[in-house]
Amino acid sequence: MDKGLVEALEKDYTTAPISAQDRLMLDFVVKLTKDATKVWKDDIEGLRAAGFDDRGILQITLIASWFNYINRVADALGVGRE
Repeated sequence: MDKGLVEALEKDYTTAPISAQDRLMLDFVVKLTKDATKVWKDDIEGLRAAGFDDRGILQITLIASWFNYINRVADALGVGRE
């Protein structure tokens, strides 16, 4: 991946030069990360309308959830802290 794109994504994905589909996916991941109880049927329908199939939506959800889980475990155990 282009270094400039990576830097733009790290700084603020909402202003990074990415496709509308990628932005919608990342909006979904942020919503899922902040409060999964706020994810509604219309969020899933929006992903479908953007071109994601059910398998892709499941993969997005599983990957984001796994990263959230593993980061919380690492934070709780002080992994990476001195």
